[in-house]
Amino acid sequence: MFTRESPSTGPGSPRVIGFYDDPTGSCQYVAACPATGKCAIIDPVQDFDPAAAHSGVETAQAILDRVRQEGLEVAWVLDTHPHADHLTAGRWLAEQTGAPHAIGARVTEIAALWRDYYNLPDAFDPAADFDRLFADGETFQVGEMDVRVMLSDGHTLGSITFVMGDAAFVHDTLMHVDVGTSRADFPGGSSADLYDSIQEILALPDTTRLFIGHDYPPVKDRKDPAWEATVAAHRAGNPHVGGGRSKAAFCTLRDDRDATLGLPDRMLHALQVNLRGGRLPPPEDDGHSYFKIPANRFGKEPR
Repeated sequence: MFTRESPSTGPGSPRVIGFYDDPTGSCQYVAACPATGKCAIIDPVQDFDPAAAHSGVETAQAILDRVRQEGLEVAWVLDTHPHADHLTAGRWLAEQTGAPHAIGARVTEIAALWRDYYNLPDAFDPAADFDRLFADGETFQVGEMDVRVMLSDGHTLGSITFVMGDAAFVHDTLMHVDVGTSRADFPGGSSADLYDSIQEILALPDTTRLFIGHDYPPVKDRKDPAWEATVAAHRAGNPHVGGGRSKAAFCTLRDDRDATLGLPDRMLHALQVNLRGGRLPPPEDDGHSYFKIPANRFGKEPR
């Protein structure tokens, strides 16, 4: 697994270790308080083979092994939103470490949307399946580091950003500075809301390190995954929002691009797991879990 470290810049600034999941292009993080050794694991991936509908925790185990090798103590397991492209390993890591598993409070609204798509009116109870639902503006601690929650909707209606000192975990809002931004066409998404969220992120101090949710190399002259750039770099050079691009121009660009994209190949499996905090659907009378996949609710007519 490709990893890269971003050192702390001083008191209140996390040391960040990034882990890249090649099958999904996902960026996972350990953000550690240098003063106490306490850390948060952010957006961990559960392994999944969509062809066989088979799940596993090898990737999450590798992150946990690194945490233990470093002598860190997991204080929180955090998800920025219910992911569409991978299954979260949040619940498994919470069970292994005893740390609470948290997500944004508006996940309840996302759950309501997907109960309809799956025709599962009694499914998904985020208040029961997560240990904490964070509202916009809430704060909490990782060791001696203050963490602030920002609602950053647009990609989903309930996505949140975690701001820890001079680091912000901005998930599927921005892509890397040489790529642009993330899609906004999933149920409840909005390019206009995404633009506003990105502007709030870019209003953070210039030197704030922004850690994104995905990268898909090779990109231009870059072959390795990349996930960190400063606010100043994005404000100046991001091809979608840099240089003062207007909201109208951004929405046109984003909506036109999104119209060409298909669904992630794990999406219809992933939401059934991620809205349960990382748990598979409840086992049936034979002891096995089964996914329910809606037909003809998404996509285009086959040719």
